[in-house]
Amino acid sequence: MVKYYERLDSTFSALADPTRRAILATLMLGESSITKLAEPYRMSLPAVMKHIRVLEQAGLVAQKKIGRTRHCRLAAEPLKEAERWISQYRRFWEGTLDALERFLSQSQTQSESKEDQKWQHPNRSRKPRSR
Repeated sequence: MVKYYERLDSTFSALADPTRRAILATLMLGESSITKLAEPYRMSLPAVMKHIRVLEQAGLVAQKKIGRTRHCRLAAEPLKEAERWISQYRRFWEGTLDALERFLSQSQTQSESKEDQKWQHPNRSRKPRSR
């Protein structure tokens, strides 16, 4: 159980950075060289490689070397584990929000019926007009 949470912690830690999330989004489209992954960012190649190292340590990216070029690909298993963990809380929130929706709908129905009753009775405090 401890290893599960350590891996989950490293996954969420890696996902906390917007640059790393963008790299993962690029890798969803397919394998890419580190040089290609670095092109859109205003940072040095070593800085991008540090981001990739964090993703690799979290198990989100796998690297292989072809000649002098390093290629990265997305490794989806840690994301699946994170999704399973999040889905537990999704079920909780969906149930809570469904209950809130029922409560608000019921409150609105009661409020509308009270408004209808107000308009059905003449206003007794009003004085007749003098001519």
